[in-house]
Order: sequence, then structure tokens, then C-alpha cells
Amino acid sequence: MRPPAPQSKNNTISSSSTILAGIEWRNHLGVGTLERRNAFPVGPEGNGAWNPGRWNPRGVERWIRRNPAAAVRGPPGLRNGSASPPLPGCGSEGRAGVAAEMLPYTVNFKVSARTITGALNAHNKTAVDWGWQGLIAYGCHSLVVVIDSSTAQTLQVLEKHKADVVKVKWARENYHHNIGSPYCLRLASADVTGKIIVWDVAAGVAQCEIQEHAKPIQDVQWLWNQDASRDLLLAVHPPNYIVLWNADTGTKLWRKSYADNILSFSFDPFDPSHLTLLTSEGIVFISDFSPSKPPSGPGKKVYISSPHSSPAHNKLAAATGAKKALNKVKILITQEKPSAEFITLNDCLQLAYLPSKRNHMLLLYPREILILDLEVNQTVGVIAIERTGVPFLQVIPCFQRDGLFCLHENGCITLRVRRSYNSIFTSSNEEPDPDPVQELTYDLRSQCDAIRVTKTVRPFSMVCCPVNENAAALIVSDGRVMIWELKSAVCNRNSRSSSSGASPLYSPVSFCGIPVGVLQSKLPDLSLDNMIGQSAIAGEEPPKGSALQEVHLKFLLTGLLSGLPSPQFAIRMCPPLTTKNIKMYQPLLAVGTSNGSVLVYHLTSGLLHKELSVHSCEVKGIEWTSLTGFLSFATSTPNNMGLVRNELQLVDLPTGRSIAFRGERGNDESPMEMIKVSHLKQYLAVVFKDKPLELWDVRTCTLLREMSKNFPAITALEWSPSHNLKSLRKKQLATREAMARQTVVSDAELSVVESSVISLLQEAESKSELTQNISAREHFVFTDNDGQVYHLTVEGNSVKDSARIPPDGSMGSITCIAWKGDTLVLGDVDGNLNFWDLKGRVSRGIPTHRSWVRKIRFAPGKGNQKLIAMYNDGAEVWDTKEVQMVSSLRSGRNVTFRILDVDWCTSDKVVLASDDGCIRVLEMSMKAACFRMDEQELSEPVWCPYLLVPRASLALKAFLLHQPWDGRYSLDISHVDYPENEEIKTLLQEQLNSLSNDIKKLLLDPEFTLLQRCLLVSRLYGDESELHFWTVAAHYLHSLSQDKPTSTAATKDKLNNPLDICYDILCENAYFQKFQLERVNLQEVKRSTYDHTRKCTDQLLLLGQTDRAVQLLLETSADNQHYYCDSLKACLVTTVTSSGPSQSTIKLVATNMIANGKLAEGVQLLCLIDKAADACRYLQTYGEWNRAAWLAKVRLSSEECADVLKRWVDHLCSPQVNQKSKALLVLLSLGCFSSVAETLHSMRYFDRAALFVEACLEYGAFAVGEDTEKLISAIYTDYARSLKNLGFKQGAALFASKAGAAGKELLAELESPKQEPKEE
Repeated sequence: MRPPAPQSKNNTISSSSTILAGIEWRNHLGVGTLERRNAFPVGPEGNGAWNPGRWNPRGVERWIRRNPAAAVRGPPGLRNGSASPPLPGCGSEGRAGVAAEMLPYTVNFKVSARTITGALNAHNKTAVDWGWQGLIAYGCHSLVVVIDSSTAQTLQVLEKHKADVVKVKWARENYHHNIGSPYCLRLASADVTGKIIVWDVAAGVAQCEIQEHAKPIQDVQWLWNQDASRDLLLAVHPPNYIVLWNADTGTKLWRKSYADNILSFSFDPFDPSHLTLLTSEGIVFISDFSPSKPPSGPGKKVYISSPHSSPAHNKLAAATGAKKALNKVKILITQEKPSAEFITLNDCLQLAYLPSKRNHMLLLYPREILILDLEVNQTVGVIAIERTGVPFLQVIPCFQRDGLFCLHENGCITLRVRRSYNSIFTSSNEEPDPDPVQELTYDLRSQCDAIRVTKTVRPFSMVCCPVNENAAALIVSDGRVMIWELKSAVCNRNSRSSSSGASPLYSPVSFCGIPVGVLQSKLPDLSLDNMIGQSAIAGEEPPKGSALQEVHLKFLLTGLLSGLPSPQFAIRMCPPLTTKNIKMYQPLLAVGTSNGSVLVYHLTSGLLHKELSVHSCEVKGIEWTSLTGFLSFATSTPNNMGLVRNELQLVDLPTGRSIAFRGERGNDESPMEMIKVSHLKQYLAVVFKDKPLELWDVRTCTLLREMSKNFPAITALEWSPSHNLKSLRKKQLATREAMARQTVVSDAELSVVESSVISLLQEAESKSELTQNISAREHFVFTDNDGQVYHLTVEGNSVKDSARIPPDGSMGSITCIAWKGDTLVLGDVDGNLNFWDLKGRVSRGIPTHRSWVRKIRFAPGKGNQKLIAMYNDGAEVWDTKEVQMVSSLRSGRNVTFRILDVDWCTSDKVVLASDDGCIRVLEMSMKAACFRMDEQELSEPVWCPYLLVPRASLALKAFLLHQPWDGRYSLDISHVDYPENEEIKTLLQEQLNSLSNDIKKLLLDPEFTLLQRCLLVSRLYGDESELHFWTVAAHYLHSLSQDKPTSTAATKDKLNNPLDICYDILCENAYFQKFQLERVNLQEVKRSTYDHTRKCTDQLLLLGQTDRAVQLLLETSADNQHYYCDSLKACLVTTVTSSGPSQSTIKLVATNMIANGKLAEGVQLLCLIDKAADACRYLQTYGEWNRAAWLAKVRLSSEECADVLKRWVDHLCSPQVNQKSKALLVLLSLGCFSSVAETLHSMRYFDRAALFVEACLEYGAFAVGEDTEKLISAIYTDYARSLKNLGFKQGAALFASKAGAAGKELLAELESPKQEPKEE
């Protein structure tokens, strides 16, 4: 029989202990080093032999994988039943698993430092952001919480701010990623005191801290458009400054002040030099924003006014049914401040540009959303809420489709999508309207459930997934995060009701850039543009044909994260880990709340294990009676006689059953002050304020003794750890052994049976020590108001007074006692701690000068003499052996929160509940420390390649992109020759396993083309720059390759499936022209002043719509000062094409006008005589590159247009502009594929260049020639070299072999290491 391991009196392992009797322990990554000789230190050599040395659990796992047979027997030194005793002090994390002859089991009780967060503060309302990385960050008081959007798990809690966080912003991923610029999690957070911290989220460290003024930051945004710098951060510092910071170094680049208080700002997504400020007075447009210098002037200030209702607006209101919006249709006016009857901007909640189309902006009001066309500064669309509807709180415009995610005050999120124009003219039952009035109409397509709004629970804000735009997260004031995902369902056409007025939504005609087949099954909902097709443009035929399926959208709740309720809290950790409970131990923390419920958290994962509604009033205290049950008590508010209702409940955790422990007692009595369970969990002492002590038997729920009326009032009470259970059990065991011997048949079998019977008996005994009728003797001490210490003994139902110790003169009224081993510690109202050494019979008083000692608790673990003391203003950890303080925490000095309750969760970690609604698990130093995200124990795997080391995340990307490696598609990376250490390979495999089944299915589909794979991987990685590149590349490679055999089918396909208008200048010319005509129609309908009419006329002339332009010119009234000019202009426009001499005269006049600063008028005249190419050249000369590109798209033939755009590309590539990424997209739209490959290679984007070349060769998009061959082999060679640097030899060899002669040398290099071992 194996000798029993020596145990402490209280049978507790220091949570740091390591048991090696067939149990393998590990902490998060590597491990503690064991210094004890009779322990079993291991060091795998990889050849099946064990070597003494450093304890390395990862090595143990590898050894077991290589030597399964040996693993079953157990490593040498653990065989033959030789067990090592428990070892104290090896760190607080462990995982018990098996070797040797024990039954297999795994218990995970690693406890990491972490913070469990609760309700939010009002300042945190807008502090939330969903990054391209797929993670959501939000502010909770002074903390920043980072959660995974797909599994709703908390991944990180960042703690360094000293004040409430008001803004968080993820850095954009709009750059090329490589070893030098890896995928990294960078986040900026700003607080109420004006401090901005830039974080490395994965490591949990602050990279940079920025401070300008001590006022709350109003808004903050990363600049995303520059290829050169990704470290620039623009912030609004109250009241009226915008400051550009270098977020890497914390240096201020420039500062600019404005006249009005700035509330927020918005960048034009199509032109990064355009910035708009929302101020307390109106809107300020800045058109010369640049990172290199502050904007020059005060900007163009604009007010909002509501014009007198005109017939056009009456018509509009009738058409949309939004009669309420009749007198509220606002226009922008740029003159002086409007008078009082005008509605000013004060009630505007939000301002944002529409990313789906250029020069459109939305203004959000509580009961309406206005869509403004900035070219005419006028409302072109109104989304109004009915009188009974719920007001808006926030809106997020989409990029991929012209849609809006709207958040309402009841927490409901709605999706509105722009109605297709061809359906607005007629609904099925009406005659066609002879004079259709157009209006941008957004139909409600889907809405999620509302939340129950109360005084304390209300929606704070919403964020939308920037990569896929098919999910939104709602942040609620009580700390909940609700993730709603859009799902599409193909519906039966006949089922649609035609009375709704909304046009049907169709499924898209392409998937990941490539048109879908007619018979294709429903594709996964990867992103918004994969779920619904584009809105049709006015004048287009509605799409016909069976390929188009009508879809409906619905929101599904796919993630929910709940926080702690609002404080107060009473916390208690479950009994500590011991040799006996190791098989079923879970590190559970019970949290009593102010609403009467008890929450039980599992501290390994930090997740809520159970929520139990136990009481009807605030929980005051909790005591565990076993690993699976606890007692909790609550007291109601006192009546006028000072009496309360006491509730004491015994809760069984597995079933959730709760029973009233004191039966019918509890009504109208003195309030309970504390409950204390004895060391062996046999007895319970219940202390009241003005009522004698009660002693109860925990096992039978019976009252053992109620003390007499003259029993002293108790100020503090503690049970002793000593008891006589061991001697009682020895007596009982002796009796049992005698009985067992009598049942043995023959002497020969005696020795075998004896050992097994005894070991079984011991195990049974340990399991049932509390269910048996042994009543062991236990002791407790308490103090009275005078400080006298009483010592009482309890055995069965007898209570004996053992001793009284007179009060210590140096102590005030005793408030708490803690007892462990031979040390007793008392704390008093004045902050004094008195340490009694019971063995040495000495006491030592220490004045801490910290006022009232609220609580003292010893740490668990044999020989661990640390204790934590809680005061009104913080807490301290003391070492009672040395009688000295280990660490201290003081509210107001080193932390902003106040501590409500404390406990130990392991032998070296404390848990604190605080008034900011959080519970923190901290190291003994009690310093707030963020943990590394890769050390987290997560209950579900999370797809986040950003957490891998840079080489590994890039290697994983290459693995996904270049399938198949060996003729078959696989997501098993173990077959790939990747010589990094096994640990990294395991992490890569974990990432691959965490992908959703839909994504796995696509990645393994041989029909899934390279372009689609590139698009999908850029979505998975949240790589903004790659996503845009591959979207445009896939579109044009496909459509231009279709053009080669010129067929009507191809052109029809091109018109039915154009590039989305959100790509603006990159769209096909014909589609772009249609869109611009539709837009000018809308502007014409909406015009209300002469200024608007003039702007419309100018646009019509540039678009070549001369007849309509003349009509508008002739509308000018005779009393207008421009009447004469407009009349002459009308005559000129109608007669312009008549003769050659008139054209040359007009050209001369136009060039003179341009030379004299009238650029717009000169360009207009040149367009009249069809000299648009010259007009574009003049615009480019004067730096109007965007306008030149626009004009070329709408007026020139494709060859002339290409010339203009190529000049623009040269400009974008110039060093002073440095926007090569944009230049690449323009080249793609022109079909200059070899130029794209060349530019990518020159920019050292080797991975993108190699993939692009592969795709072009697949589509036959390259002209074959010597130069092309050279370029291709250079690209392949460089890419092979970069894969070699990543350690991905298989990929490197693949591309080196494709590179021909240029790659031979590299191939030889790659193959040489393989031959070396053979030679040896």
C-alpha cells in the first residue's frame, strides 16, 4: 500500500502545491522550477528517456505523445507506487492530469489575474468601437474591456486610466502587412481628464500616453489614408481645439483652434482632405486638412435652417407618408446665424458622411434622419419616425450597400436600405404618376427585439462590424453587450405582400466578386454585399431571370455578455484545494448582490457559472459549507422599532435548490451581523446586533443552542482550525479494520485484501467524513464590547466556556479576528492589528493608522501565513511570520475605487470587490496588471490571428491562400513542413479549428477560385487594404476577361453586375454616368432657391444635358440680378454647335477665363463645345484631380478617360502625395494589370504581387512577352524568399520552382539542409 502523503492540520494544499503522485501540473506557458530533491523534476530529451532538470509540462505532453506506452506506466521515479509528498510554493496555477496507476481525470484550476466588470458609467456612453480586427472595445468606468465579437468572451481588461473612459478607437488596418508591419492590436482610449493612452492590447501594455488639457476628450480618430504613416491620431480637446498627435511617440504635430465648441468630427471617406466639425452652433467644413500642417482658415461655417414649405415639399411629404417632416425639411445655409424662428443645430445628435456614395452626409435628430447632398447643400432624403414611434439615438451608415443601422431609445436596432428607384414610381394598384417626385427613401428591412428600459437600464450605443457590415453590437448601461447578426432567407415570391410599397430585395448576382451560377445553392451570409444585391438605379429595368432570388433579412442574437449588477457586493471564495477534493475542485467565487441574488463565477474562465435568486433584499454575507453548497444571509431595511426580516438560506449549487436554514424564524428580530461556519463545516455561529448568539448544526439544520439573555454582545468571532476529528477517526478505523479481518476467508489472501480494504475504507472515510455521525470537538473565540476574549468549545450540542483573556489596553473595540495554525490576529476600530503567537505565548501590536479594520482573512495553504486586512480606505497584505506588511492599496492614492469586500482566491492571489462595480483578481502585490491575451484560459476558441506572433500569423495566411499544397485541400497544418516549434504549430491549428463551418466549407471547396480565396482571407484577417484591392481586382479581372470574346451577354452581365457605387471613380463609366444623372435629377426636384437651381444647371451642362439646362436657365425671374446673364447663357447653349468659328471663339474665351481664375466657368464652356479632354487637363493643372477624374468618367470616351486617369495615377504615386494604394485601385479599374503587378513589386508587396500574377495568369490577363516573363519570375523569387523568412519552406519551394531560372539558386538553398543529416 502506498503510504499516505503528509497533510496539514486543515488538510489544505497551498494552492501553489504540486502533487506528483501520478499528477502532472502545469501553469499557463512554462512553469515553476522545483527545488526539492525528492520531487520529480523532468526534462524530456525527445528520445523516450527522462532527464532530471527543469520542469517543463509542454515537454511532458510531447514525451507522452511520443511514448504512449511509457506514459501509461508513468515516468521513471513515479512507477512502483513511489509517491512524492505535496510540495508547497510552486505558483498558483495547476492542471491535474494523470500518469501512473491512477484513474484518468483532468481538473483545471488555474486562476489568472483578471477583472470581472459590471455596470457602466454615464461617461462611458460613447466609448465603444468595433475594430477591423474583429474585436469590440468599450469603456467601463476607468477600464477598457476587449471582447471577441463572435464568441462574446472577454479577452482583455486594460487598466491604467485614473478617470472614466469617454472614447475608444481601434487603429485602422488600411496598410500592407508584413514582418516589418505585422498584424497588431492597437487601440487608443481617452478619458475625462484629457489623457489619451495608446495600447498594445495583446500584451496589455500602454505604448504611449498623451495629455494636453485636463478636460474630457470629445472625439478621437486614427488617420487611415496615408501609405507613409499609420501612427497619426486626431483628437478634439475641449473646448475648441483639434490636435494631431503622433501616437507612437506622443508628440504633438500641430494644434488648431476654432470659434465654437467642437462636439465631434467626421472625415469624408472619399477625400481625406475634407473634414467636417459638428459644433454647438452649426457645422464647419474644412477642405484643406493635411497631416503636415494645420488647416489654414476658420473653415466654412454652415447653419441649418428650415425653409418655408414649398409646393415641392408638400408633394414630397405626401409621397413618403412622412407628413410630420413637412415643415422640418432642412437646408444648409451659409449666411449669418439664422434667426430664432429657424430650427438651429442644437438638437442634432450626430453628423456622418455616407461611405456608400460621395458628397452625401446624414444629420441625425431624435425623430428624423436627414440625408444631405453637399453639392447643393440640401436635404435629398428624410427618414422620419411616426408620432408613436421610438426616437433615434444613433445611426451608422453602411459602406457596402446604401443602408443605415439605426439605434432607437428602446434598444431596438433597425436596418434601413435605400429603395430602388424604379419601384417608387408605381405601386401595383395605382396609375403611373405623371410627375414623379423623387426622394431618397430608406425602407425598414429588419429590426431586432427591444430591451426593457428602466431608470438604470438604457441603451448606450451601438457599433457595427466594419469588415462585413452584417452584425451590430448594442452596449447597455448595465454592462450587457448584445451582438445581433443579420441573417438572410430566400423567400417565396408569391408570399410577398405588394402593398408594403418597399421594393423587393434580391440576392446578389456575384459572390466574392465572381457571378454566381443559376443553380447555386444558398451561399453563406459572409457580409452585407453577399446577402443583398445593389439597389437599382432610376430608368433601369428591374432585374429579371430565375438567377435572382428575393431575400428577407432578420436579426439573430448570436452573442450576449452580461456584467455584474450594481454594487454592493459580498464575496466569498469556495473552500481551498486539498488532496481530497482535487478530483472535483472548481475555483468558484460566490458574489452576493444588492438585489438579493447570488452570482457564482468560475475564476478559471471568468465566466458566470450560475446565477441564483436567493433573497428578497441585499445579501450581507456568504459562507461555503462544502465545494457545492453555501449559506447566505440578507437583512431587510429596519422598521421604526429597529427590527428587520432576517433571511438565512442554505443553497445547493448543482441543483440550485435553496432552503430556509432557520425555518420559520427570522421575522421582526434584531438584524444578523455575521455568520461563521466552523472549520470542519459542522457548526454555524449566527451573530445578531441586539440578540444572543445562536449555534446550529450545519449537517442537520438544527439549532444546537441559543445563548442566554445575559450572554455578552459579540463584536468579532472566529472558529479555531484545531479539532479532534483525527483521533475520533483513528478509533473508528481500528474498529472497521477488525471487522474487515473477520470477513477474510483464508490467511493466504489476508495481505492482499487487507491493503485494498484499508485503502478503500480510507477513501470512503474521507468522502463521507461529514455525513457520518462523528461530532468532532471544535472551538471558537469571540470578543465583547470591552475587548475581552472568550474561548468556547462545542461538541455535539454541548457548549463549554474554556477560557477568558482580559482585554489588551493598547487595543480599542475589536472588530474582527482571524485564526490559522498557532497565529491569532485581532483588528480594532482604530486600525491596530494585534498578532498573537499562541505557541510562543507572545503578542505584538502594530498600529496601521488606517482607521477601522473591517475584515481580516488568512490565505489558504499549509504554512502560508499571509493575511489580507480590509480598511475603510483600502487593504493591506501582511506576512504574520515576519509581522511585516507585504503590499498596500489605498483609495484615492493609487486607485480611484473604494473596496467593498476582500478574500483570497488562491494562496497567492487576492480578490477585491469595489464600488466601480468590478471584481478584481490580483497578485499579492495588489498592483493592477493587464495580462497577456495569449495566456488567457478561454472556454471557446477564438479566431484572432492578431494574437499569434507576426511570423506565425503571416505563415497562417499563406497556408490559407495557397491551397492545395499537396494536391488536396486541407485545414490540417500538421502535414505542412513548418519547422517552427511544435507549440506554434499547435496554436496555428487551434486558430484553423476555430473557424466557422461555413468558412471551412468554402476554403476546402475546389471550385472556390484564387480571387475568391484572397477576398475571403482578407475578410478573415480584417485587412482593409487587401479587402478593397481584391474586391476591385476580382471585379475587373472577371469582367475584362469576359469582354474578350465580345458578346452581348458579357455587356449585359457588366451592367447587371457593376462595381458598387461606394467605389465611386473606380466604377464602370456607363454605370457612373447613370448614377450622376440620377443624382442631378434628385437635386433638380429638391431645389428651393436660385442658388440651388444654378448649381443644378452647372451640373447638367457638365453632364451634357443641354436641353434641361436651358429650361432651368429660362426659369430665372426678371427681377433676379442674374436674369440677363442666364438668358444669354440659354441662347449660347442652344446655338453653340452651329459653326467652327464660334467654337474657336468660345475656346479662346474659356482659356482666358481659366487664366483669370474662373476655372469652373471656363471648364463649363469647354464642355459645351465637346472639349472635355482639354477641360480635364486644365482641372489637373490647377490641382483639381478629383473633379478632373469625375468629368473624364461622365464625358470622355474610354481611351481619353484612361489618359486622364493615368495622369492622376502618376500624381498619386509622386512622393509628396504618396497614395500608391489608391493609384493601384485606379490602375485596376483601367485594366492595366501588368502595371499593377509592377507597382506592387516596386512597393515590396511581394505576397499580393505573387497572388495577383497567379490570378492574372488564370484569367489570361497578361500580354505574353519577355518583360512580363522577367517581372513574373522576379515577383515569384522575392515572394519565395519572404516565405522562407517566415519559416514556410514548402511554400517557398513552390514559388521558387515557378520562378524558373531566377528561383533555382533559392531552390538549391531550400533543399540543402535536408541533405546534410544524410551525409552524417
